[in-house]
Amino acid sequence: MRETTTVRAKVQLRPVRPAGWWFDALLLTGFAALTLALAEGRLHDLDLAVSDWAYAHDPAPLYWTARIFNLLGQGGWLLMPVSGALALAVAWRRHSVRPPMLVAGAFVLNYLTIGPLKLWTDRAAPSATVKDPFLPPNEAVEIFNQLPAGAYSMSYPSGHVANAIVWYGVIAVLLIALTAGRLSPVAYRLVRFAPPAILLVTTTYLNFHWLTDGLAALMLGLVLDRLLRRVPWDDLPLPGALRDWNRPFISAP
Repeated sequence: MRETTTVRAKVQLRPVRPAGWWFDALLLTGFAALTLALAEGRLHDLDLAVSDWAYAHDPAPLYWTARIFNLLGQGGWLLMPVSGALALAVAWRRHSVRPPMLVAGAFVLNYLTIGPLKLWTDRAAPSATVKDPFLPPNEAVEIFNQLPAGAYSMSYPSGHVANAIVWYGVIAVLLIALTAGRLSPVAYRLVRFAPPAILLVTTTYLNFHWLTDGLAALMLGLVLDRLLRRVPWDDLPLPGALRDWNRPFISAP
């Protein structure tokens, strides 16, 4: 008898909106243009003016409200643990190893992009003007500086904002899978878009980041989010040993 073989369907990238790579190219061009402008000393006055305004308008109730909302961007003890827990819940519900793959992909993508960019651009945070190393504002705002390694030399781009775009996008996908598609469109949009917007405002207001740090992170984070969304997580080939845990979770009903 002739042995029949199973032909695996070609793995294709998932669609994103707006469709095509032109939007990714536009975002990367904007990120590069903003970085070049800062390297040439442009937009420093804008960053300094926004920072000065924030320092001059920080009553205790508003300040502590911003601090609380800023916790939405804590990756180590909030975003990654929540994403991991949701991925495990979806994996158990769907009987699939694929949800943790999404979380691992987000972690690797962030680790390989945001951190190295911070080290390369070597920009101090606004708070470095009032804390050690007590830099003059016109020096702290510079990019591609020659600062010693430390917490105040990794400001550009904002990790809070970029991480929020990526991780809350992951959380939204996992929530849809966990609720079997019953998550309302309003709740989905709130999960995806509200935290990054809140973090852009709070990190700037609290002088954790310059305004342009957050704007750069918005563009970079959207590119990373679109890359993750393109990956066909449900169709990636897995070893035969995992055939019993090989079910889809994004496209599953």
